[in-house]
Amino acid sequence: MSEMTERKGTAAEGESEPVQARKAVRRGGGDPATRGRTTIADGVVEKIAGLAARDVVGVHDMGSGLSRTFGAVRDRVPGGSKSVSRGVKAEVGEVQTALDLEIVIDYGVSISDVARAVRENVVAAVERMTGLEVVEVNIAVSDVKLPEEEEEELAPRIQ
Repeated sequence: MSEMTERKGTAAEGESEPVQARKAVRRGGGDPATRGRTTIADGVVEKIAGLAARDVVGVHDMGSGLSRTFGAVRDRVPGGSKSVSRGVKAEVGEVQTALDLEIVIDYGVSISDVARAVRENVVAAVERMTGLEVVEVNIAVSDVKLPEEEEEELAPRIQ
């Protein structure tokens, strides 16, 4: 008798099939966590980086003078929301991202220390939340906020 006939014969007699004959059918191609792709929009990374940068002591605001002016107007409009991504530009790839930040520093703080702290905070937040590798964080200091300038901004204007 051939091997195939013997196997059929034993299975018909009620005995179990040899282990080699029983193969588990695996559907879907592996671990469920690896099925499919996750894409992260530039705006998501920009928001994460913007919030992380604002958390650093010594960062007064984000963005250039013009974007801050438009942001202040938008914040006062009913229903308008504060833009946490103002002053942040992200380029997101499949596994890496690069960020450009424009910040306003409080007067009297060390710019290099604040820039270092911003980089560390932004890299930690973006990598932890997105899983992307942050290859660079470029920081442009566009202004220094003087103490007397804050008081002028808070005073109401009478027209």
